[in-house]
Amino acid sequence: MFVHQAIAILDSGVGGLTVAKEVMRQLPREKIIYFGDTARAPYGPRTPEQVRFFTEQIVDFLIQFHPKMVVIACNTATAAALDFISDKLPIPVIGVIHPGARAAISATKTGHVGVIGTVGTIQSGAYLAALKELSPYIEVISEACPDLVPLVERGEFDTDHTRDVVQRSLSRMSQNDIDCLILGCTHYPFLRKAIGKVMGPDVKLISSADETAREISTVLYQKGQLARGMETPIHQFFCSGDEVKFRQIAREWLGEEIHLTPIVWHVGRMADDGR
Repeated sequence: MFVHQAIAILDSGVGGLTVAKEVMRQLPREKIIYFGDTARAPYGPRTPEQVRFFTEQIVDFLIQFHPKMVVIACNTATAAALDFISDKLPIPVIGVIHPGARAAISATKTGHVGVIGTVGTIQSGAYLAALKELSPYIEVISEACPDLVPLVERGEFDTDHTRDVVQRSLSRMSQNDIDCLILGCTHYPFLRKAIGKVMGPDVKLISSADETAREISTVLYQKGQLARGMETPIHQFFCSGDEVKFRQIAREWLGEEIHLTPIVWHVGRMADDGR
């Protein structure tokens, strides 16, 4: 039964679409149910308690679709809620921090790794802990870049203003002697071109989306739950904020129209707004 069930992916907004795109590419038979909490993005400045509550609320909504796996495609939410949600659910729950850390360990030649992320992700120390767990001698330089997520949520990927903001945000990081940089927020791959220009060609940019999709594949394979058959899945998308902007960004990033249902928030619960 599980092989025909969907993979649930959640994020604070559109950032998790980077993970969804990789799942679609690597696992084209798998159905995705995606929730972007655009009404409350960004999560980075919020307290861990708030982020944990929001994540639990979204997971409670997604569970009604009986997914075979939940992917927390948000670094801030992974840091704040992965263990909590994993303990709560009987199905696999995957975050994006450990896959990103493994990719960086594999990529670095010098052992000097940079990490950029939201305030919440950087303050949690989750990447530092994950990297040190894998390689205790790794040197990690971390920097919070709170101005980047709003750019992505507005769909400003490659404008003069975007390039200026990225330049300012990475001014200190670009002066460090690192050979790879973890994009410690799933929103940041949208800004890959601008980030790459600031960091230069000698710094490899690490997106956790690729490695997370590979981990999803591995876990489903080990459990015998990979989707089978030749039918093309119809993915479902939900967002809690501006549906026009979400649809526009999703179309541009995924290269196709999506089936989107807007969600309105009520006290203590969520409901389809009926449109």
